[in-house]
Amino acid sequence: MIWRKWLFWTFFLHAFASGAQNLTYNGFPSLNWPVLYSVKYKPAPGDDEVKIPIFNDKLRALEGKSIVLPGYMVPAANGLKVQEFMLSSLPLNACFFCGVGGPETVVLVKLKRAESFYDKPIEVRGILRLLPDDPDGLIYVLEQSEVLGEIDF
Repeated sequence: MIWRKWLFWTFFLHAFASGAQNLTYNGFPSLNWPVLYSVKYKPAPGDDEVKIPIFNDKLRALEGKSIVLPGYMVPAANGLKVQEFMLSSLPLNACFFCGVGGPETVVLVKLKRAESFYDKPIEVRGILRLLPDDPDGLIYVLEQSEVLGEIDF
């Protein structure tokens, strides 16, 4: 019984501690996710709770370029086919909306044509856009995107 309490508190405290750390990309082999993870934040003027992304030179160099990202499809709407979805670098049980990662771990994907939902990891290619001025939205968008296929591991 004591070891169960210890195990619970270990995971519970680890969850809070991991939220304050800088994230390091440890997912599928990718040259682009580590660059997306390198974003920094500063408090918005007059509102310390709102964070504004600061894009470094490596991130700005990717702006408007075609990039490939591996990840997990997170549909933004119900349906058999979707035209937009979020791509998470983390599995769904550890994604940004579950409290583990930050906004740098997801990208809004806007497809050229609707695609079926994939429950396995996929690769997506699209034009990267940086969004510095939307504190309620995502900071990255892939436009004119296409799903390249599932990742087999």
